[in-house]
Parts: sequence; structure tokens; C-alpha cells
Amino acid sequence: MPGPPWLVLPTFNEAENLDLVVDAARRTLAAAAPAGFRILVVDDSSPDGTGRLADGLAAAHPDEVEVLHRPAREGLGPAYLAGFGHALAGGAGFVFEMDADLSHDPADLARLLAAVRDGGADVALGSRYVPGGGVTDWGAVRRLVSRGGSWYARRTLGIDVRDLTGGFKCFRSEVLEAIDLPSVRSRGYAFQVELTYRALVRGFEVVEIPIVFRDRVLGSSKMSWRITAEAAWLVPQLRRGLAHLRHPAAGPQAASSPRRTDTG
Repeated sequence: MPGPPWLVLPTFNEAENLDLVVDAARRTLAAAAPAGFRILVVDDSSPDGTGRLADGLAAAHPDEVEVLHRPAREGLGPAYLAGFGHALAGGAGFVFEMDADLSHDPADLARLLAAVRDGGADVALGSRYVPGGGVTDWGAVRRLVSRGGSWYARRTLGIDVRDLTGGFKCFRSEVLEAIDLPSVRSRGYAFQVELTYRALVRGFEVVEIPIVFRDRVLGSSKMSWRITAEAAWLVPQLRRGLAHLRHPAAGPQAASSPRRTDTG
């Protein structure tokens, strides 16, 4: 019997959003996983007091919420890796990653979990770029950068995941245990590409679940051109550098056509 689902929420200056996103996630997960779940807030010493607010939520809901405080801001990738390690050590059967700014709809957690727990997938990826998915509130430049980044990574790596840069996922715990998390190099934008590619290289099944991504209303974006440049530099190295992870039965083009679903 697999362990409970854990939702990992990395935060840096998300005081305006934290209460809202945790409350919405708690309601969704209580219905989708009535036997129990955990929400892990991973805060990188936010100067706006996000960590203190998270501690208050954990005190109010000790069976559902906990906080991992990190001493400094190191980037999205290291925060997620710390959270994944904590969740796996805590007996997680499934592990989510999701933005803490409400760009990802917490109601979609139930559909991602169902695709992995009940549908037989190993990784469910909330996808903006399959039928039924989309983006609202973005200007033309940001749409171009996002779609262009996914297209570039897809062509460079030779795989057919439409939303490689998407950061809303649910993993079976076995996937995270198999993809050598300590060796993950990416810290920002490329982190999402690297995790999905590592799962495919290991022969795991990735499904894309359509979601609608909404731009944040409160707080400020952490995206920067430096993060985008890191992705452009690292992606070509992934194909060369991860040969040691390839599953013997996978072959050179393993999992190049992930299953998709239009579950609404």
C-alpha cells in the first residue's frame, strides 16, 4: 500500500498567497486523499515573513501542514530537492510540486493524483500545451518565451512532451528515488525540464494532464532572464550527461511519446 501524497510548496516572499494556496490545497487533498496527506512548505528565509505564516499554518493544522526552513535563497531547484528528500524520508507515496502563487489551480491536484494513483502513470504533468490546456493573463512576449522554451527543450532532447517547462507535477515516489536527485544540476527554469527528462530516460511513463495556467495576482514573479539563460545553456548538456540513468529496456528513444489525456 503506497504512502500518502505530499505536496511540496517552495516559497520566497509569498506572504500574500500562502494562506490562500494552503487552504485551497487542503480542501482538495482532503477530498482526493481522505486517508491522509501532507503539505510541506519549503521557505528560503523569506524577508516578508512567509516562514512565520507557514509556522502558524502548521501549528493550526499539525496533521496536514509542516514547514522546512532553509537558511538562504538558493533557487527553485534546490528548494524542491530539499522538499522531495524530506517527503520521501517521511514515507510519501506520491509527491506533488506546485507553484505557491496560485498560478496553478489547487483543484487540479485531484486530477494529477488520479492519473498516477489510479491511472497507472508514473508522472502526471499539468500541461498548458495539450488540448484543453492554456494560459490566461500573459502578454505576447511571455507566451513566446514559454512556448519557445518548451519547443527548444523538446527538439534538443528528442522527446515529445509538449510542456517541458511546466512546474505542476505529481510523481510516484519510486520515480524520485530512481532518478538520482543528488546529481540534479539545474537551479531555476531548467529544473522542470531536467526532472521530466530524467524520468523519461529511466523508462517511466509521463502523462500530460491539461491545465489552465493563470498569472499571479499578488506578489511579484521570480522569473528572470538569468534563469532563462541557465536553461538554454543546460538543456543541451542533459542528453549527454544522463546516459548513466538510461533504463536498459528503454532504448535510445525511450518514452519519446508520452501518453496524453484530455481529462477536464
